Amino acid sequence: MTQQLMDGIDARSVQTPRLRVNVLHHHQPQPPAHSDEPPVVFIHGNCSSSLFWQPLMRSLGRESYAIDLRGFGESETKPVDATRGLGDFADDVLATLDALGIERAHLVGWSMGAGVVQQVLLTRPQAVASLTLQAPVSPFGFGGTGPGGRLLTDDGAGTGGGGANPQFVQALAEGDRGDGPTSPRATYRALYVAPGHTDEFEDLWVTSMLTTATGPDNYPGDGSASQNWPGFAPGDRGVLNTMAPTHLNLSGIVDVGNKPPILWIRGTADAIVSDASGLDLNQLGKLGVIPGWPGEQSAPPQPMIAQTRQVLDAYAAAGGQVREIAWEGVGHSPHLERPQEFRAALLEHIG
Repeated sequence: MTQQLMDGIDARSVQTPRLRVNVLHHHQPQPPAHSDEPPVVFIHGNCSSSLFWQPLMRSLGRESYAIDLRGFGESETKPVDATRGLGDFADDVLATLDALGIERAHLVGWSMGAGVVQQVLLTRPQAVASLTLQAPVSPFGFGGTGPGGRLLTDDGAGTGGGGANPQFVQALAEGDRGDGPTSPRATYRALYVAPGHTDEFEDLWVTSMLTTATGPDNYPGDGSASQNWPGFAPGDRGVLNTMAPTHLNLSGIVDVGNKPPILWIRGTADAIVSDASGLDLNQLGKLGVIPGWPGEQSAPPQPMIAQTRQVLDAYAAAGGQVREIAWEGVGHSPHLERPQEFRAALLEHIG
């Protein structure tokens, strides 16, 4: 692990009552104006780890931590109870903050991790000084919903663990570092960043992706049969099922009493989180990639951006402060693709 750390970053193993957690730390001597400020805590997304945050941590000029979620990075691999939505991950984060003696933090979440930090807000609002949501999963989960988060089918057909590409899962399990069409490297290039983006740390990002624990209790999770197209529904175990619309609904952040400010950062070329996501099975059916699509009336693509905006607009209307930044031509990883702009926006947000 140590050879994967950048200068100024240290790793520590934190034992909590829930599990052993790997935490990256960047210590920055604080000027007097910021000496009492809460630290910044970064939460990674699916099929990644804390390693992705290192360049930003080093450049930020603030005390910062990055946490590996269970089954990712160097944290302990334990089963994920998907019936709790992202609750297992959020409780792990809170247990880690407790073990580190951190009472309040500026939380930054990416993709699935952005859902995790919203669940932290729902669980313990007083622990959140601010939220930064980078390319966040919709508050209503991934796939299977229409406008307003309405379930398209009662069982959430087409979402959850059954939707993962089995060749990609196998490549993760085998530690594939090549560039075949279903390899983690090819997936990073096609989905994590916008077309044409190059990165000197690509090998490190592939290493991070390969830390993903695979199987029915972790990534991608289990599934169940469905009478609805495309023939499967979510299971109750594993990572992808935590974001199934039958298990996840984060819209309750609107009703949190003491609302921390929220920064929403996204790219307009995001291939994962968009109103026409390349991983939404209804979108793939609409494009003819998956046969038998029943049509726009019963299986429309999920309006992910519109759903997030709906909830954050309601959050603002209820007294919260929300800022949205959308960068043209940027993909799913604004902090990698526009690092200086991301750093500036984050520092402005946390004051």
